[in-house]
Amino acid sequence: MSHAHTHEDSLGGFNRALLAPMVLGCVLNPLNSSIIAVALVPIALAFGAPAAQTTWLVSALYIATSIGQPLMGRLIDLFGARRLYLIGTALTGVAGVLGLVAPSLHLLVLSRVILGFGTCAGYPASMYLIRAESKRTGVTSPAAVLTTLAVANQTIMVIGPTLGGFLIAWGGWRSTFAINIPLSLACVLLGWFILPRHTLLDAEIRAGTSPHIDPVGILLFAGTLVAILIFLMDIHIRFLWLLGLGILAGVAFVWWEFRESRDNLPPFIDLHVFGGNVPLVVTYIRAMLTTTVSYSFMYGFTQWLEDGRGLDPSQAGLLLLPCFVTGILVSILTGRNAQIRAKLVVGAFFQAVACALIFLVTDASSIWFLVAIAFLMGIPQGLTSLGLQNSVYHQADPTRIGASSGLLRTFLYLGAIISAAASGLFFPQRATTSGIHGLAVVALSCAVLFLVITLIDRSLTRVDQAVRESGPHS
Repeated sequence: MSHAHTHEDSLGGFNRALLAPMVLGCVLNPLNSSIIAVALVPIALAFGAPAAQTTWLVSALYIATSIGQPLMGRLIDLFGARRLYLIGTALTGVAGVLGLVAPSLHLLVLSRVILGFGTCAGYPASMYLIRAESKRTGVTSPAAVLTTLAVANQTIMVIGPTLGGFLIAWGGWRSTFAINIPLSLACVLLGWFILPRHTLLDAEIRAGTSPHIDPVGILLFAGTLVAILIFLMDIHIRFLWLLGLGILAGVAFVWWEFRESRDNLPPFIDLHVFGGNVPLVVTYIRAMLTTTVSYSFMYGFTQWLEDGRGLDPSQAGLLLLPCFVTGILVSILTGRNAQIRAKLVVGAFFQAVACALIFLVTDASSIWFLVAIAFLMGIPQGLTSLGLQNSVYHQADPTRIGASSGLLRTFLYLGAIISAAASGLFFPQRATTSGIHGLAVVALSCAVLFLVITLIDRSLTRVDQAVRESGPHS
């Protein structure tokens, strides 16, 4: 199956050589999602743009990712992981070059769109390969592999602002784009030499499957997201037509996708998955809520540290280090624990506590109080990512693991879009203290809702059971 079977070890027979390209491919998206948090203020100064405009650097990646994740997942299910992994990671390098030389904010936004699509392949490709390894070895894929991916993703997500601060101090804000060039090259080389050209899962998934891509569904889905996001970024009665357009596009999208299914053509997003798998739908909603909270903290709190509290980008990045360290330790210590429901409940609780404390911050808040908030936010960072990933892995149809994993990322970035829209609403010009308090209302509401639906979701006990049964292979 691969060029490196000799590297199999105690990971339930899992080919360990696959971990390097899988991890590096997976972290490209969270890296680019988080690293720009400390670059928004310097970019605004460089181009003379208000905060509401630079927010599009965040939103552009979210929109592209929300569309690209299910698309990449579908393409991976059709054509295998290796080909799409190589294409996606190569696009990431192209975006890095464009960001390095872009002379205007508009071209910088275009670079982020390309980054969004390019970085979409890593995660669904990795989940596909995990399923393929499970089929090849005949055992449930080890919890250690899923833990490794979760730790890597949440690590880079939280370390991103810190890394961004150092890069800006060293080479200016363009270095936060340029870093994608060597990372892309490393991914392409690792993918070319290590990823298998064929797996035992390929034939099973593609048996009797139409290669139809559904371009109309893709366009309607994209139109829905773009119209609603533009409205949310500047809520005003004169833009109500955009909201209406988004709703109409959404209704048309649902109608078209069901029509595709009736014609026995694979839709862009199989809406029957939502109707027939309620636990998976709830997991997706949970993902959207928790990401709204974490991204509100990642971007809103970071911008406030610079604008409201007066820290420079490197200081703001350093202040988030406790979140990074805590998240890593929590992930490592709890990674093999089978209690997925407990992880999600505890994570939701600490998100709510951290959000509540943000109401107490002022322009003169002590550094230690801000560090304490970052520390508390690190606990759910270490718990919810692995919990959601395990939930999807055990709740999804194995033959649609690529598309289902892509949809998880779509809902994660729908939460990020909500966060970006809220940031644009509460930070029209600068990230003020009153603005961060308003953003905290949105984040706290999502954290409480996340906690409530997790407490009443009894289907998670089946996920716990499935994880416990795979324990001997961890």
